[in-house]
Amino acid sequence: MDDGAEGGEPRRAGREGPEGDVAGYRYVRWHGGPDPLAPPIDLRAALAELGRDVMDGSSTRAALRELLRRGLPDRTGLDELTRRVWEQRSRLQRRHRVDGTLTEVRELLARALAEERRVLFPEPTDDARFREMRLDALPTNPGRAVRELGDYQWRSDQAAVDYARIRELLGEQLLDARFEGMRQAMRDAGPEQVAQVRAMLADLNALLAAHAAGEPDVPARFTAFMAEHGRFFPEQPRDVEELIDVLAARAAAAARTLNSLSPQQRAELAELSRQAFGDPRLSEALGELDARLQSLRPGEDWQGSGRFRGSQPLSLSEAAEALTELGELDELAEQLGQAYPGARLEDVDLAALERRLGPDARIAVRGLTELEQELTRGGLLSRSADGSLRLTPRALRTLGQDLLRDVLDQTRTRRGERDTRRAGSAGEPTGASRPWQFGDTEPWDAARTARNAALRRAALPGPVLAVADIEVAESETRTRAAVVLCVDVSWSMVQDGRWAPMKRTALALHHLVSTRFRGDDLHLVTFGRRAATTDIAGLTELEATMEQGTNLHHALLLAGRHLRRHPDAMPVVLVVTDGEPTAHLEPDGEAVFDYPPRPETLRATLAEVEALARAGTALSVFRLGDDERLTVFVDLLARRAGGRVFAPDLDGLGAAVVGDYLRTRRSRR
Repeated sequence: MDDGAEGGEPRRAGREGPEGDVAGYRYVRWHGGPDPLAPPIDLRAALAELGRDVMDGSSTRAALRELLRRGLPDRTGLDELTRRVWEQRSRLQRRHRVDGTLTEVRELLARALAEERRVLFPEPTDDARFREMRLDALPTNPGRAVRELGDYQWRSDQAAVDYARIRELLGEQLLDARFEGMRQAMRDAGPEQVAQVRAMLADLNALLAAHAAGEPDVPARFTAFMAEHGRFFPEQPRDVEELIDVLAARAAAAARTLNSLSPQQRAELAELSRQAFGDPRLSEALGELDARLQSLRPGEDWQGSGRFRGSQPLSLSEAAEALTELGELDELAEQLGQAYPGARLEDVDLAALERRLGPDARIAVRGLTELEQELTRGGLLSRSADGSLRLTPRALRTLGQDLLRDVLDQTRTRRGERDTRRAGSAGEPTGASRPWQFGDTEPWDAARTARNAALRRAALPGPVLAVADIEVAESETRTRAAVVLCVDVSWSMVQDGRWAPMKRTALALHHLVSTRFRGDDLHLVTFGRRAATTDIAGLTELEATMEQGTNLHHALLLAGRHLRRHPDAMPVVLVVTDGEPTAHLEPDGEAVFDYPPRPETLRATLAEVEALARAGTALSVFRLGDDERLTVFVDLLARRAGGRVFAPDLDGLGAAVVGDYLRTRRSRR
């Protein structure tokens, strides 16, 4: 493999064949970009998942968000990635505790005191006994003990080394918790290095003060600062704002580390901090820096504390790094949750995700981003002027095609009915033709087929007749139908799980009419407390609302108005409902609701039913559920109007509606 190549494109090999042609390829390491081995996106499966949620009452945006959360069989979803983030966070907290620096200080102090006592014990002098008394009187608080030993002249060389190490350790930990490059810079720290750090802190505090005051020379001062002290900042910030971001994140993590300690431990560490490198000015400068950073970045988490419950101790700097990791994991969980306003997959920090969960997680999010983009590029989703997402007509056709196939498989009304491609059920040619497809039974259009063959052979020699030349003649039904589908959208339809089956039925019927009975005119009417006309996109994406009332009277009024516009067509009205009429429309347009229904409501509804019957309308009611009052009403409706009543279960609703529509057309031809 050639590790120096960029991108994922194969590079041609250098060897050549006997004719000078390149004989093969050499493949190189993949360096990002789309995964060349990733499976293709199954847009149809993604659309089916989207459609299911939309029909259940979700908006398209909410359905897309849910799809990205669940993922697909071949694509990890955001929920799984979020679970892995929280699992890693919990594992980190269960493994560690944050008092490692205090523990190490106590061990060094105890070792120094023990070694000093060992040296003093054999001496028979008063000075030795006085020193032992001083050591015995030291406070139990290690911070105060270290401070009181500041002027002690150690008799043991090893004890002196251990005591000096305490001061160095505190300085290293305090600085390393706030500056990523400090560990290397402070290795084998001596007075010169400590003086350099104090100078850096003084210049840094002055730079931040000038920035907070809005002084105009801040960019020049920042450049000079980085030129002199840049070795302490391996992140190489480009300006003072980036410098503040880097420092504030680490300082906030250090603050959270202190908050993770008990009050006694915090007091001990505060006292010890003043002994860092034996110079209290260092602690004072760090306190000033923390205060400035907190005022410049108040949005950082300065108060939180990631509670650690494990047994492995972490030093102060290690704890700050662990809390930085916890903070990053929290941010990733929020980004992957996509629950905040305006959330987008582009918000996910892919570098942080790969750092915490590995390259597979980054690839998974990129795959979900590509899925979202492909749904738009593939013409299945569109964004309206107000920024909302909608299913496109192409998406609705695809969903309708799949639903209709399932419905017709259930109807099995006659051989060939389930998958016919005829423009009409039986009848006369329309004069139009279309390319032949496998399974077509219509007669060939000989003239157009011959012309296609002649034109093809004139442009490119070939066989006398090719499959692509064949065109078939379309036919149309002898009787055109005006169809009104009235669907109940009251709250009970949502509450009892009938919302999605109703929508699936409407979409299947719409696809059947628009593709195989194009001469028919389908009109959609929804009715709750009031009725309204809609199109298939509006009905498919209709969100559930808490609306009481079943105004079948208003729905039938709108149906009759539509049928009167098509006097030459066979009138068909299909009603899907789960409740008796509980509302009607007054002459002034007011919708009156009452339960139990008023006699006026029933009379108005039946009067409209009888008006449709007098016009020769084929009326079918599809009763959902076992409501006794609805059963009595629809039976009365059938007797008064000569209509049909069906009581399908939810799985059979689509087959019942589509089957009845097909039977009605055949019986009226």
